[in-house]
Amino acid sequence: MSGSAPKCFAFVFPMASGHINPSLPVARSLVAAGHKVHYLCRPQMLEAIEDTGATFHSEVEHTPELYEGREVDLFGALQSLKEEHGLENDNFAEAMVKLSRPMLEMMLPGMIRWLRAVRPCAVAYCPMMNEAAAYAARFLGIPSVAFLTTAGAGSMPASFREFLAASNSSEESIRCALETYEPSRGAVDRLNNKYGLSLGYMPNLEPLGRLEVLKHSFTTLVTTSELLQDPMSKEIADAYAQDRVRFEAVGPLLDKEGAKRAGGHKFEGSHANGKSALEGGHGDGDTAGLLGQVQAARAAGRCVVLVSMGTVITGDSPEVGWEGRMIGADGKKHGLTGRELCRAAWGGAFDALGTSSAEEGPLLVVSLGPQPEALGDLVPPANALCLPVLPQVDILRTGVAAFLTHGGQNSFMEGLANSAPLVVCPGFGDQPVNARKAEALGVGLQVPRPEPEEGCEAAATAQYRSDVTAALLRVMKETAFSTAAAGCAEELRQAGGVPRAVKVMLAAAAVGATEPPSVLGKQEEASVTRPAVARPRAAGA
Repeated sequence: MSGSAPKCFAFVFPMASGHINPSLPVARSLVAAGHKVHYLCRPQMLEAIEDTGATFHSEVEHTPELYEGREVDLFGALQSLKEEHGLENDNFAEAMVKLSRPMLEMMLPGMIRWLRAVRPCAVAYCPMMNEAAAYAARFLGIPSVAFLTTAGAGSMPASFREFLAASNSSEESIRCALETYEPSRGAVDRLNNKYGLSLGYMPNLEPLGRLEVLKHSFTTLVTTSELLQDPMSKEIADAYAQDRVRFEAVGPLLDKEGAKRAGGHKFEGSHANGKSALEGGHGDGDTAGLLGQVQAARAAGRCVVLVSMGTVITGDSPEVGWEGRMIGADGKKHGLTGRELCRAAWGGAFDALGTSSAEEGPLLVVSLGPQPEALGDLVPPANALCLPVLPQVDILRTGVAAFLTHGGQNSFMEGLANSAPLVVCPGFGDQPVNARKAEALGVGLQVPRPEPEEGCEAAATAQYRSDVTAALLRVMKETAFSTAAAGCAEELRQAGGVPRAVKVMLAAAAVGATEPPSVLGKQEEASVTRPAVARPRAAGA
């Protein structure tokens, strides 16, 4: 297959580093083999994408039906649509579920136009945040490959429950909300009629955690190993078997040393230009010099401890970002902000391992994210290097004594692939699930996110900081954690990684489009002509 004629691939991924970063080395390998890769994504990810040799295209520009006249956010234009539909007081989970089908309806026309223009042999996409890519590919007869950057399909029910619980919601309340929400049901009917889809009225709820879009994929790549992925329940397994979904666990997809990685979730200012919010870039610090300092510390026999709370929680998302707090069933915000959580975690690391000399104790390397004055009143110790962005995988490859992480699946796998014992300080989504898994595997400890009552935030933050200190000291002291992590690393090494993922992409491309975009009839062409962009409030809103 490697000797075949050059092919064209379309990659569609979100402005979420844990979802897009695994795709970058696959794109890089395809380009190196002489193929063309086109990415549809956000400008914040431009530099990391272009570093692979791929061509960048702006999702915002190519899907104006969703974005024109609306505020762009991590989840599309969710905040603007909440206002248009009178859902300002809905909790995050209910709003996301109610608006998922209306947003899909807005995304599809532009996605189809873009795929027609690019003319790929196969499409790679994130099934959790870019399902429009798979539906557009299906409409055009193009094979698609899903990159599932979780612990497999079996992880999704638990992640969904965590997501709902964080908003003080439940499966029952979400079902009730959807049963009576006409804008979602109407969008489903129109999508099915216009594009020949077979969408249900309960997205990802039939059963809970089933990703409906996967039935349209040539293959679903899972970025963990067979043994480390979460087992599927019989209900989920039967549903995917009926859909004839094929999963391939390929392990973590790690890029070459020095590669730029997507990072940072800023929507405005310098961080939105695709340059300064990138790991491995040059806008926010000398990351090459940093890696030299890390390597020098290791050569001198010093321990290195890596600390990163991820990119979403340090970003701008109003619910799960820096100033974000989740909205509960009562319509009120609750718990700690991302800022409070991060500063408590960083403070706990400083308390545990800080020294008064830059040459003494372990070298603490801390990723702060894109926010200005991220540390606030925290004063880092002399042996700490704190930068907005870090070359995370390259640091992990040098060998770290501990990795304090938010526990996103991408970071979780990167840590284990490099035998790093973990302290997991989860924020949301699959992160609490991975935190518990770290303890179950014996590779680390979790420090659960506190959910204090109103007025008790300061006490909860102080206790959290203390708990982080204790967990980090224990993980570094007890060798059982590093031994277990080394065992997981060996398991992940045998999963195939990037070369195996590239083979899957080439196999999908070899299938070819069943009906190339250029030969679709006039009726199909007319059905995806860009409509006028209207902004009516939903009926009954």
